[in-house]
Amino acid sequence: MTASAVRRDPRRLYLTLPSGVRRIFLSPMATGSQLQLAATRIERAAKPLRTTTVARRSLLAVVYSDHGGLDDHARQVIAAATLIADAATEVIVACLGDSNDDFAAYGADRVIVLSDCGAGQFHPEHQVQCLNALLARHRPDHLFFPERCGEADLARRLAAATRLSIATHVVELSRTELAVRDRRSQRLARRSLTRLVLLAPDAVDARLPFVGRAEVSSADAVERGASTYRDLGLTTLSSSSLPLEQARLVIAAGNGVTDFELFRRLADTLDASIGASRVAVDAGHFSRDRQIGATGKTIAAQGYLAIGISGASQHLQGIKGCRHVISINRDAAAAIVQRADLALVDDAQALMQALLDALDASQDRQEHAA
Repeated sequence: MTASAVRRDPRRLYLTLPSGVRRIFLSPMATGSQLQLAATRIERAAKPLRTTTVARRSLLAVVYSDHGGLDDHARQVIAAATLIADAATEVIVACLGDSNDDFAAYGADRVIVLSDCGAGQFHPEHQVQCLNALLARHRPDHLFFPERCGEADLARRLAAATRLSIATHVVELSRTELAVRDRRSQRLARRSLTRLVLLAPDAVDARLPFVGRAEVSSADAVERGASTYRDLGLTTLSSSSLPLEQARLVIAAGNGVTDFELFRRLADTLDASIGASRVAVDAGHFSRDRQIGATGKTIAAQGYLAIGISGASQHLQGIKGCRHVISINRDAAAAIVQRADLALVDDAQALMQALLDALDASQDRQEHAA
């Protein structure tokens, strides 16, 4: 009796890495998110450390954490520092607020977490004091900030307090000079590299050919003195009142949703902003400003829950900036399933009801515990 031959699928899933190597995955159930995660691990393992030389100088990148992670602009600022650093220069990241992000992938050699300087509270004088303490200890040659409201305001306050030279809206930089764009003539104005650099969005590609050591530590506590400002706290708005482009959690309905009252109840319970596919909008179930896709809104939510959406290319283009994507769809071969980090294959109405029941039960347990 001869052993039966093992049949192999000639069309296995594969991923072509930036290096040109094709990585083939043996698992027949591999999803798009699993492929991307595997690719990240493979690429990182193959990348060398940026430097192994003892540091004689340092550069400091200052960024806010965004709900425990870094957004694209913050990563670009860190990458900018690593790209102009030489082998004897250490790249230090001052993270304002707690973060569990992968700083090594962004090239950071050392990460100093300033837990009490997060964006959730307004204490600019204390933040400047903390940065001054880092300046005194590490003496960085240059400091890099994202050119946006929070970090840019802090950078300008620091420049006023320390009289360090500063350049804003920087679109190009090297180890010796930087460039900003003249909005009227569209020319680039160049000057020598300032001590404080505020980097414009997308000025640097955050994909790096190396990794950093990313040694994480907490800064020594800086006593918080009297402030001329009074923090009135944060005003909480419902997600439904925010534009889709600003929402952190979006729940979207497609052609697979038939119970729209149940869908809206789920959105209210999750405090999520409501979106829709083009099919659902064309059918009159949602207004045009709720449409997500190439002909609608492009969003960058932290979480995106797609219910009954197949995932046409135009729709996928509209959610390309979303961090976590969850799909509920009856079709396991739908394009949205390949894009999703978590895909649930079942009837949309049944899963929405099950999710609502689970949320209600969780709320009841919390109330009894209180």
